[in-house]
Amino acid sequence: MEEPAAASALEARGDLRSALPFLPVVLRGGALFWPPAAQESLRALALGPDVSRVASGDVLADALTDLRLALALPALPPRAADGLALFFDDLLSRAQARGWFSEVVPNLARLLLRLPTLLEDHYAKAGHGASGLRVMASQDAGVVLLSQELVAALLTCALFCLFPTAGRAQACLPTINFDGLFAPLIHNARQSQEQKVRCLVHYFERVTDSMPTGLVSFERKVLPRRAFSDGVPYPDIHAWVASSAPLCQFTVFSSGFIEDEEQEALQVDFANKYLGGGALSWGCVQEEIRFMINPELIVGMLFLSCMEDNEAIEIFGAERFSQYMGYGSSFRFVGDYLDTKPFDSMGRRRTRIVAIDALDCPARLHYESGCLLREVNKAFCGFFDQSKHHLYAKLFQDLHNKDDFSSINSSEYVGVSTGNWGCGAFGGNPEIKSMIQWIAASQVEEKPLLI
Repeated sequence: MEEPAAASALEARGDLRSALPFLPVVLRGGALFWPPAAQESLRALALGPDVSRVASGDVLADALTDLRLALALPALPPRAADGLALFFDDLLSRAQARGWFSEVVPNLARLLLRLPTLLEDHYAKAGHGASGLRVMASQDAGVVLLSQELVAALLTCALFCLFPTAGRAQACLPTINFDGLFAPLIHNARQSQEQKVRCLVHYFERVTDSMPTGLVSFERKVLPRRAFSDGVPYPDIHAWVASSAPLCQFTVFSSGFIEDEEQEALQVDFANKYLGGGALSWGCVQEEIRFMINPELIVGMLFLSCMEDNEAIEIFGAERFSQYMGYGSSFRFVGDYLDTKPFDSMGRRRTRIVAIDALDCPARLHYESGCLLREVNKAFCGFFDQSKHHLYAKLFQDLHNKDDFSSINSSEYVGVSTGNWGCGAFGGNPEIKSMIQWIAASQVEEKPLLI
């Protein structure tokens, strides 16, 4: 008698209903399934190349087209198919290619066969402040908590190009399938594109050899345009002018990388308003590189729509898998990285990455009050923890003595590790952007700024 109730509970979940159009599985009779033809193809892949005959990039591309057709998706784009063949048949060493097709691909297929169960378990456990996997639209603040195993299964769907694409543009969701990552390999002189793929291939080799067991949370942070009783709204110019918060500690480094910061700190992702930017196409600057060495970040691109001016995205727990050197066209994968960051009480690695998108402001627009307000509020949204709003009740009030301000300093002491945010292609002024981030960090529990 309990089974129908459990089934109807799954069908009634709003979070599942919002995500289902963008997932390759189907909901039937209160349970999630692969369509029969897709399941049969995955079972063949899981048995290895002796059964599936998938022992080359060329044949893998054909197999992925068959999987896509079984999901009522179009065939793999020709350039993506050619890129797959080029990478696995020509660019990868023969020894690594043999291991990929004999071990990694079958293990990935087995992981995908478990995807419906992993999703059902995920929705059954969702709660305690985090929803189940759902599309998080603009102004929809909240947290989604995923196991690293489920993240690996979703990334495998992206690798195999199995996510439906219909409706993603209308929902302001970025591209998630990897076809746009492989296609530029054809007739492209950029070695960095090949190196990006190598980072991701390394990730799949790692997780199929030893599946990580932690959790990763994805949070959409919103500063409401209107004041409400339980939170801090989007500050206007007058609120910033009236603030008497003292400036926090500010440390400047002439070298080093944000991801190598030894102190626990919010690590800033110089983000595109569409999370991930060009990570799954030709891009290879700060955000894209971070998404290659911490591939679990990519999963946020599945369900987090583009950010507006009063929004930021924080991802807590993403593991790093790769070492690299270079930047842009000089980017290179240089080997394995063993992440030794400790775990918090929820099972997340203590790596907190906050995505904030800067304005693309030419010339003197950087100095106009509207642009300055937008940028300081964007940084403040990223650095601020709305869930601890009660600690900030006096944030923008005149504070007459140090004791009053220290009373909001009682939560966990975490700094901000950042750099020349918006100062590359967007043409930002490094001094102005440093001061903007300094002001924003100073309003958030006096967090030290590391730049």
